[in-house]
Amino acid sequence: MKEKVVLAYSGGLDTTAIIPWLKENYDYEVICVCIDCGQGSELDGLDERAKACGASKLYIEDVIDEFCDEYIVPCVQGHAIYENKYLLGTSMARPVIAKRLVEIARKEGAVAICHGATGKGNDQIRFELGIKALAPDIKIIAPWRNDKWNMDSRESEIEYCRAHGIDLPFAADSSYSRDRNLWHISHEGLELEDPANEPNYEHLLVLGTTPEKAPDEGEYVTMTFEKGVPKSVNGKAMKVSDIIRELNRLGGKHGIGIIDIVENRVVGMKSRGVYETPGGTILYEAHQQLEELILDRDTYAVKEEMGNKLAQIVYEGKWFSPLREATQAFIESTQQYVTGEVKFKLYKGNIIKAGTTSPYSLYNESLASFTTGDLYDHHDADGFITLFGLSTKVRAMKMQKVNKNGK
Repeated sequence: MKEKVVLAYSGGLDTTAIIPWLKENYDYEVICVCIDCGQGSELDGLDERAKACGASKLYIEDVIDEFCDEYIVPCVQGHAIYENKYLLGTSMARPVIAKRLVEIARKEGAVAICHGATGKGNDQIRFELGIKALAPDIKIIAPWRNDKWNMDSRESEIEYCRAHGIDLPFAADSSYSRDRNLWHISHEGLELEDPANEPNYEHLLVLGTTPEKAPDEGEYVTMTFEKGVPKSVNGKAMKVSDIIRELNRLGGKHGIGIIDIVENRVVGMKSRGVYETPGGTILYEAHQQLEELILDRDTYAVKEEMGNKLAQIVYEGKWFSPLREATQAFIESTQQYVTGEVKFKLYKGNIIKAGTTSPYSLYNESLASFTTGDLYDHHDADGFITLFGLSTKVRAMKMQKVNKNGK
C-alpha cells in the first residue's frame, strides 16, 4: 500500500501541477484537501479537477464559522492591524487551514503534508509553523523549495500538466495573484509590482467599487456587541459569519476598505498589494467606536500595545504559541463590558460616527461638560499639575543653572 500525502489544494494551476509531481517524485497516494474559508465560487468543479489530475480523493472542508468565531473575532477584539494598515485577511486564515490539514492527515494516516506556497512569501512560514506546532512528526513538502521542482512559470506548469495527460483550461497570460476568503481579497502582480504605478481599480476590484463610484447618498448602519462580539446589524441578530457577509455587501457598495500598501514580509523583502476588506474595516471601526467609550485610559493604552503584538504574532504565523494564547487572554479580559450599540454612516469610502451607547460607558457628561459640576473642581488641577510637572520643572531648573555656570 502506498504512503499518503495530504495536499493543500486550491484548484489553481500551482496545486494542480503538484498532484502529478508528487506522484512522479514520491510515489505517494495524493489526498487533496480544500479548506473553505469563504472563497465562494472558486470551489466550483474542484472534485472533478483534482481526480482528473490523479488525486485519489478530495476533501472540501467548510471552516467558515470556525474561522470567524475563533480567529477573526479575537483579532477584531484586539484591533490587530499589521503595520497600521493590513487587517490580516490572509494571515488569520492560515492557522485554521493548517489545523484542518493536520486533522485530515491524522484521519488518513498520511506521512506528509504538502503546500504550494512559494519560497518568497509569508504563507510557507504560516503553514509550516502551524503544522510543526500541531504535528511535529509529519513531514512537510514544499515543492517550490524542492530541487526536483523545475517549473518556474505558468507556461512551464501548463506544459508539465499536458505532458502528464492533463489538459485544463488554464491561461498562460498573466493575471493578478489573488487570495480570497470571507474576510477579504488581496491582489498582487501586474502593475502593482511597481510602486510608481497607480492601481487599475477598474480592472482589479472584486468586492466593491471605488469611493468615486459609490452612491451619492450615505447609508446609516446600526450594530450591537456583547462582550466585544458582534451580535446584530440593523436590528437583525446574526452569527458572526453572516454579519461579515452583510457588512461586506454594505461596505462594498459604499467603497469602504480599499487599501494600497507596501508591507514588510517576514522573509525580509517588501511587497506591494491592494486589499479589499469592506466588512472587516467596518467591523474594526464599529468595535473601536464602542470600546473607546468603555475602557479606562490605562487599560486602553496597554491593550493598544497588545493589539499590535497580536498582529505581529498572527502575521508571522505563530498562532499556535503560548505567546498568542497569553496575548489573547489579556485582550479577552478587557472585553467583559464591551457591550452596547453603535451607529455610523457609510459614505464614499468613509465610516462616519452617528452615535454610541452602552450601559457600561465611562463617559460622564457632567464631568466632560464645560459647565462646573459637583464631581470636578477646577482648583483641584493646581496640585495635580504641580506634581505631574515636578520632574519637568526640576530638570529645567538644573539646566538653567548649568547653562548659567557655563557662561
